Amino acid sequence: MTFVNLRALLLASLGASTLAAAQATPVKPGWQWSTDTVFKVVNAVRAGRSLAPKKWPGNARVAVLLSFDVDNETVSLRFGEPTVGALSQGQYGSRVALRRIVNLLDRYRIPASFFIPAMSLVIAPEQVGIIKASGRHEFGVHGWIHEMNTTLPGPVERELVKRALDTLTSMTGSRPVGYRAPSWNFSPNTLTILRELGFMYESSLMADDSPYEILQNGEPTGIVELPVEWILDDAPLFNPQGNAYANPRDVAQVWMDEFDRAYDEGTMFLLTMHPHISGHRSRIVALELLIEHIKTKPGVWWGTHREAAEYVKREAGMR
Repeated sequence: MTFVNLRALLLASLGASTLAAAQATPVKPGWQWSTDTVFKVVNAVRAGRSLAPKKWPGNARVAVLLSFDVDNETVSLRFGEPTVGALSQGQYGSRVALRRIVNLLDRYRIPASFFIPAMSLVIAPEQVGIIKASGRHEFGVHGWIHEMNTTLPGPVERELVKRALDTLTSMTGSRPVGYRAPSWNFSPNTLTILRELGFMYESSLMADDSPYEILQNGEPTGIVELPVEWILDDAPLFNPQGNAYANPRDVAQVWMDEFDRAYDEGTMFLLTMHPHISGHRSRIVALELLIEHIKTKPGVWWGTHREAAEYVKREAGMR
């Protein structure tokens, strides 16, 4: 679909009367809601049964899932007002950082999942070969251009997810089975779209530390959630222009503490990183310190998100 066609679809979905109605309808604060409204909103997308297995593959006590959101220039492009400087920061991801990240993973023979906005691959298709070279890693869908789902009408969001899925399938040679919403921005339409398009798992929600089945309006969906958490994301604490910037070695300690508790509990440790952020020379130290710490522990299973989702579905008897 061309930009012109996409724009037409967007305008058709947001007619003048719809826009006027939306602008004229005030949002009620929660204290004015009825109990029925509260439950309708809360139960639209909710955590269902736990899918935490008793043991992980190889009789391991803990699963470690490393993921990388390969956003690059799309972080700047998505709002339509990119600057040359911001685009150059994004290009660093494909030009330098991705290979540095993959080389570190290869050194330890560790698999990882790479969630990629399709336009990120279109801009720099050489990234496909870098990720595929070892045969250990997985590609996942991360939107078309890192769009914010909650700002989109349902048909437009579906078109962008479908286009991203088709593009990644064509460029990588295999159909992704996992989805991560850009910025974890999960809309009221996202789950229905994922079900329609046949995704096996999703990784944007935060209701647990372990895998669970997602419910939609109280009904099981068969989709595995591999939950994320801002504590376990490099972006908030590695922004040198933000108010919460942290030393990478301090961040590594937080990640190690999170892993140690996951190890004690016998559950799962899932970390979200971005090559254009963690792939810088001083910041990749945090990931290397974490890997070296985890490697001192017995009974650790390293897997892709797909491998983890397939395993917990089998263990739970899900089709």
